[in-house]
Amino acid sequence: MNTNTFALRHIGPREEDQKQMLKTIGVDSLDQLIYETIPDDIRLQKELDLNEAMSEQEYLDHLNEVSNKNKVYKTYIGLGYHPTILPAVIQRNILENPGWYTAYTPYQAEIAQGRLEALLNFQTMISDLTGMELANASLLDESTAAAEAMSLLFAVREREQKKNKVNKFFVSENILPQTLSLLETRSNPIGVELVVGKEEDFDFSSEFFGAILQYPGKDGQITDIETFIAKAKDAQIKVAVAADILSLVKLEAPGKFGADVVVGTTQRFGIPMGYGGPHAAYFATKEAYKRDIPGRIIGVTKDANGNRALRMALQTREQHIKRDRATSNICTAQVLLAVMAGMYAVYHGPKGLEFIANNVHNAASTLADALEKLGFKQTNTSYFDTLQIKTKAKKVRKAALKKKVNFFYPDKETVTISLNETTTVKDLNHIISIFAEVAKKETITVSSFTEANKIQKGLERKTEFLTLDVFNTHHSETELMRYIKKLERKDLSLNHSMISLGSCTMKLNAAAEMLPLSWNKWGNIHPFVPLKQAKGYTTVLRELEEQLTEITGFAATSLQPNSGAQGEFAGLMVIRAYHESRGDHHRNICLIPSSAHGTNPASAVMAGMKVVVTKSTEEGNIDVEDLREKAILHKDNLSCLMVTYPSTHGVYEASIKEITKIIHDNGGQVYMDGANMNAQVGLTNPGNIGADVCHLNLHKTFAIPHGGGGPGVGPICVAKQLAPFLPGNPVVKTGGKNAISAISSAPFGSALVCLISYGYIKMLGAKGLTNSTKVAILNANYIKTRLEGHFDTLYSGERGRAAHEMIVDCRAFKANGIEVSDIAKRLMDYGFHAPTVSFPVAGTLMIEPTESESKPEIDRFCDALVSIRKEIDNATKEDEVNVLKNAPHTLDMLTASDWDFPYSRETAAYPLDFVKDNKFWPTVRRVDDAYGDRNLICTCAPIEEYMDA
Repeated sequence: MNTNTFALRHIGPREEDQKQMLKTIGVDSLDQLIYETIPDDIRLQKELDLNEAMSEQEYLDHLNEVSNKNKVYKTYIGLGYHPTILPAVIQRNILENPGWYTAYTPYQAEIAQGRLEALLNFQTMISDLTGMELANASLLDESTAAAEAMSLLFAVREREQKKNKVNKFFVSENILPQTLSLLETRSNPIGVELVVGKEEDFDFSSEFFGAILQYPGKDGQITDIETFIAKAKDAQIKVAVAADILSLVKLEAPGKFGADVVVGTTQRFGIPMGYGGPHAAYFATKEAYKRDIPGRIIGVTKDANGNRALRMALQTREQHIKRDRATSNICTAQVLLAVMAGMYAVYHGPKGLEFIANNVHNAASTLADALEKLGFKQTNTSYFDTLQIKTKAKKVRKAALKKKVNFFYPDKETVTISLNETTTVKDLNHIISIFAEVAKKETITVSSFTEANKIQKGLERKTEFLTLDVFNTHHSETELMRYIKKLERKDLSLNHSMISLGSCTMKLNAAAEMLPLSWNKWGNIHPFVPLKQAKGYTTVLRELEEQLTEITGFAATSLQPNSGAQGEFAGLMVIRAYHESRGDHHRNICLIPSSAHGTNPASAVMAGMKVVVTKSTEEGNIDVEDLREKAILHKDNLSCLMVTYPSTHGVYEASIKEITKIIHDNGGQVYMDGANMNAQVGLTNPGNIGADVCHLNLHKTFAIPHGGGGPGVGPICVAKQLAPFLPGNPVVKTGGKNAISAISSAPFGSALVCLISYGYIKMLGAKGLTNSTKVAILNANYIKTRLEGHFDTLYSGERGRAAHEMIVDCRAFKANGIEVSDIAKRLMDYGFHAPTVSFPVAGTLMIEPTESESKPEIDRFCDALVSIRKEIDNATKEDEVNVLKNAPHTLDMLTASDWDFPYSRETAAYPLDFVKDNKFWPTVRRVDDAYGDRNLICTCAPIEEYMDA
């Protein structure tokens, strides 16, 4: 046994276990199982062309060597990204802790109360600092949040404005450049006309429905947003404000001035720059817009005992419910980063944040005074942390780079300097010496930051913030460590047991893949540094693009999209640009099978397309004749087909090549949703089945952890004809020669976590990747076989096999009064997270074990389901007080002096012997979703204030 082989560590079933599993399934070999599962005509004929697999130690040595190509200069570029200090207690106990980073999206609230509380803290922090009534649980990045604000304001236009087709949106020219680029991407497909200009010149015409301001502006100047918002309100123009989160400690909250939406990033709250991400953006608005707010909202409700509980609120407004009627395709948040940013506020508290903000502001003021004494003109009259110096930028740049310092140079006559929480007196003297050299004068030495107030009168903060106990209690490391651990114990993660969510691929996130995220030379690189300083990143990202291009069988890759849904949108926008380059501006019909993920139709509408749904057969496959009919009907306007492969039903459809040919024959392109790529790698690929573009969920197939609901990364891989249109960035050149405008803020999206997927591929190599796919299929078919006679599998391939996942039918159990949700809750008592519930078919469970789960763990999971099936058989419609309806059972229930249930405490808590060895206790009983939606509470106020008397 070669214990240096990473595949040995990543793949769960041992060789002897695999033999037993194959025997149970009824095949002689793994290759025979694959032959019976995947259609012959789409199988790859040769091995992937990738480098030999590295051992974990070889990989870490390699990545350390590559990291030395990155040059960590003192960076004062700003533009939404700043060096930060991540408290070690947060780094060790959250960022580096699988109890936090391996958790899934909190769809099962009873076993997610810890991260839900952390997100409620985040929302409260945002509501307090922005002065808004409602905040969501984070968005992907600041530019995406700004684009979502524009879409929301367009959706909530006044009735008269909709009637008159008012579609102009004013953008302050002081907006961040990457935000302007993303607004351009998002505006055109939905019919919004952007008008960029000076705030002081805006005439508040009735042709405008909305506006967005930057606060402070990209150059550091703080403008009078109060007066602007008041004038806009008089003209029925709604206003979004993109606000720097740390500046809001000293600047009055935009909500107090009447802003309709406030957006930004929380990167400054202790999150490493990571060459652009991931970082948790924020989105705050008025409660009146709660049905239109994008992303997830965490709300307070009660459980079956009337105790306070948390859950995701108002899910009926989301894309997985509303599909093509959704106002946004956002299906993820940046949970891990939001948790970290929220804990930063918990740790520092309001007084600590004031200390940090005052230090930053005083440093800027002290620097401004020194530079003015050297003869330089600083033009910002009101500022928080950023100075704008008028001088010969080229001379400053040359002197600064020589001293390993980065400033921002917006034009030949301007240098901007953004200071941050890491800035020291020594750093100031270093900066001053650079300008003294340029001025050919003796330098000035400062000995301390001098207190000052350079904020325009009337804009200083007067409103209190973070007054609740949680932000005023945990200020010692001991207290915060225990608080973080207390929340972690409420959450079921991969470090406890298998999470078998179909379409979500909760595989191992190996420690060797995760370790480099904490390394200084990866974390402290600004996304807009000169490329010479980011050669390590360039090396890794270029090779990752090549690896993914090889794996998908395509011609080129963009890593920019920072979620799966953003990858969908990016792929569709690239298809749109391709058609337009050929003069086919009219091609706007997007065919989508009825079984598709809800984000598919939502993304298509965002890309300006009209959705036409195609039917599925009784076997769960695409109805080829219906597809053919609709493709021919719309051939003059056909843009594309969106297809998931293997299908969402867990089947390799044999007709896939015929399907892609039908689309091409009628002038369309084929977009493949890469959610199920874990069943393709090394065995087939999107290029081989005839697709033209696919997105990949690096947070699924390629081992980036889910982090409790984010980060995600959703790069797109494209065929040759689409490569010229890959997305660009306004600051750093990237993308194709005819690049569409930006999809995310940073040129390479969430670059830091791309290291994980890079490591995953490097350590597995071609053979390991292919074997991982085979074992994922083995594990799924083993579960299918073990559950036969207890549960029916809804769909199978032509030879009776499942792909890497399967759908188990639970609808017949309604005769016993049992719903699929009862099974999901009862699984918690056995120590398992439920599989995907009621998607893509209501009343079913979609199970995906991945390749990382061992045979003993899979057996425990199957034993649990078989045991639950016996419990179902003993249930009746008339008797609602049974072990399934009361699940999950909490420790409080089991230790209460009264026990009024018709089954034993042991049956409730320890239904099988293995549960006793590693019992996980849900902290609340079944939550009341409806109550939480009727009584929407999205901040940390105590539940007693809202409960019925």
